[in-house]
Amino acid sequence: MKATRIFLAGLMALGLSSCKDFLDVEPTNMGKAETSIKTPADAQIMVNGLMNSMTDVNYYGRNFIMYGDAKGGDLAVYSQGRGLDALYTFNHTATTNSFSGIWLQIYNGIHQANNILESIATIEATAPNASFDTYKGQALTARAIMHFDLVRLYGKSYDDDKSSFGVPNVTTRLGSEAQPLRATVEQNYTQILADLTTAAPLLPKTITKGYINYYTNLAMQARVYLYMKDYENALKTAEEVISKTALYSLYSNAAWVASWKTPFGSESIFELGVFPTENDLGTSGLGVYLRRNGHGSNNALGQFLVSDYYLNRLRQDPNDVRWSILARDETSATRMGSLYKYSGSTTLEGDGKATNTAVNIKVIRLSEIYLIAAEAALPTDKAKAVTYLNAIRKRAPNLAPATQATINLDMILDERSKELLGEGHRFFDMIRLNKTITFNDELGGLSVSGREKSINRGFYKTRLPISQTEINANPGLKAQQNEGY
Repeated sequence: MKATRIFLAGLMALGLSSCKDFLDVEPTNMGKAETSIKTPADAQIMVNGLMNSMTDVNYYGRNFIMYGDAKGGDLAVYSQGRGLDALYTFNHTATTNSFSGIWLQIYNGIHQANNILESIATIEATAPNASFDTYKGQALTARAIMHFDLVRLYGKSYDDDKSSFGVPNVTTRLGSEAQPLRATVEQNYTQILADLTTAAPLLPKTITKGYINYYTNLAMQARVYLYMKDYENALKTAEEVISKTALYSLYSNAAWVASWKTPFGSESIFELGVFPTENDLGTSGLGVYLRRNGHGSNNALGQFLVSDYYLNRLRQDPNDVRWSILARDETSATRMGSLYKYSGSTTLEGDGKATNTAVNIKVIRLSEIYLIAAEAALPTDKAKAVTYLNAIRKRAPNLAPATQATINLDMILDERSKELLGEGHRFFDMIRLNKTITFNDELGGLSVSGREKSINRGFYKTRLPISQTEINANPGLKAQQNEGY
């Protein structure tokens, strides 16, 4: 792509992210923005394209998820040079390994959301009775999710310095010459919550497989409030989701094992569909990046292994059900360091599709919501925190349940690590709570020059740099570059 500006890139990518293969129709977001939506069916096609764009390799399809785990201490690199190890080594500058593709892809998605919203607004001005609420709600919620993911990558934690630079808030359809500057972290969170709360009443309260519904929105609100340490609202929104037992329920231990080869299970609150002929990344996807070297494909290079620190947590109970998605790695016949969540099973069953790499991406699961509720309840209601934590802690049947006397934040954080491995949370959890991250460099005998063995959020490379290409295109960002770069 010749253009360098994020918004020109987004405009051009609109024609790519909702291609005919994905939709099997003539996608309306290939046309002029002001005429792209005429009917609710057109809006549905646009939303299809938006959901597809979120499975891109630079977003939930791989790099964003890998960012959250490779940097958090639960994964390690056995041999450098196999792919994405710059995430683990923090080898980032404005010109090298800036991972600007994540910035470009997420802003492309935001542009798509804005296109949907403004096209619908144009129609509603002359046809106020048209039924576009669901699509507006989905676009607003997706826009909130994308801004939230961006501010976690480029901004400081909310309670660290909310007046520091976050990312540009982009809430209108912009042309290729637009040069928006960074808002503050607080302004980002204000916009995120405004989008979420505006969207919530527009969304259906029924299961919408592969799409955003009312409870997806509430689950995201709970996640955002947790990051803000607004525990009252985090608990309130989490509990509303948990209460909908007719729609969502926790897996039994036996069902948890099978859930990774089952699309749209009972815990799935927001799950992105991945399909063989549409958006399957094949050997570039998460499943291949996390499985054992050489398993099922010569392109499986054993890029990342589960760290000793994670395995030590799991060893608290040899019968922990979460051992079931781990298999031996290349280091020995006994070390269970390869992760198979995105391969369906340790025997590469996939999740029922023609290829074992086309495995859906579970963005928000009910297990996470229980753990959010436990953390949010901890300061004021330990009994409630214990109840929510033990609902997940029972994945380890021989581990003593938490009690009001034993529960603490580290216990909840350890459970989040065990339950959410490979789902892109660990680094962000450690940073928002200002915990020390220690890396398992000795596993591969690595010499890492880009960071110390242990870091916390005071280390400047815990935020990505704005790429130099972006600064060249938008010179106002030069004065807003993250410190240290």
